[in-house]
Amino acid sequence: MTETTADLTATADALRGHDRFLVVTHENPDGDALGSLLATTLALRQLGKDAVMYLAGDSPVPHEYGFMALGDLVRTPPPDAGERVLVAVDCAQADRIGDADATTRAPLVVNIDHHHDNTRFGDENLIVADASSTGEVLRDVIRELGVELTPEIAEPLYIALVTDTGRFQYTNTTPKALRLAAELVEAGADVHAVFQQVYESVEFAKLKLLARALERAQVLEGGRVVVSHLVRTDFAEVGAVEPYSEGIIDYLRAVEGAELAVLIREPPRDAAPPRKISLRSSVDELDVSAIARVFGGGGHRQAAGFSSDKSVDEITEIVRQKFLEQRAAPRA
Repeated sequence: MTETTADLTATADALRGHDRFLVVTHENPDGDALGSLLATTLALRQLGKDAVMYLAGDSPVPHEYGFMALGDLVRTPPPDAGERVLVAVDCAQADRIGDADATTRAPLVVNIDHHHDNTRFGDENLIVADASSTGEVLRDVIRELGVELTPEIAEPLYIALVTDTGRFQYTNTTPKALRLAAELVEAGADVHAVFQQVYESVEFAKLKLLARALERAQVLEGGRVVVSHLVRTDFAEVGAVEPYSEGIIDYLRAVEGAELAVLIREPPRDAAPPRKISLRSSVDELDVSAIARVFGGGGHRQAAGFSSDKSVDEITEIVRQKFLEQRAAPRA
């Protein structure tokens, strides 16, 4: 039995063996986080379990995911949180849950993820680093549990898969990911509805925020690095909230010749540290999670992030230097 197979069995046994759960994911969630959160909760409920979905913090759920069945998502821990098994999905580090006591008060922590730098903070850890998404990992868990793949479960898994593979265009789009997509569509995931809601329901304020980021974009190292930033006042001036910055970095990564894209943003509210940084790589040879770990962050080889109290110029210079350490000297 391989380690992953043993971890899958142990994870399924832990879920079967308990009745009350608190299902969580990381703050400022993306499609994989929310899709995994919802699919896990629905799978547990199908087994007759008492499962509560919890998202720490008070930032709104990104507009493009507002169509998902998240009506009973709670934003503060339930009174009996300390009696519930904590199931963390798509969360590489315990502190990314955004609730400092979440893992310590739980009687058992089950950690399901696909980030290669996951700190394995759970009592049970199912970490599949070569999976396209946490949604892909959860499909195996759901199968192991004998849960029926209903349309209500298939669609959030599809959202997790399609968003974390960049609509099946990123290098993590494996044959298994494509086979899973077909299975989820056969099970009732509505491809067209998901595309319209996630990718064609952009609010005008988000476009205005994007315009500010593009206006400030600069290229370094002969175009191999593209950097931009958003300041706190940008959000108020265009009528945007923090989740509107999601996806802006993909426009920077799309610049011809860019190997590294960097977006530095100040959240619209006072925060500590005051700046959040997203990193994207377009080449296999560049591991941006290694750069993020210098600042205490992490993520995937090609998508990572961290927070910092340094200035925009200081962050830019450190990231540039770490880029050069991994890559060859600038081309002439």
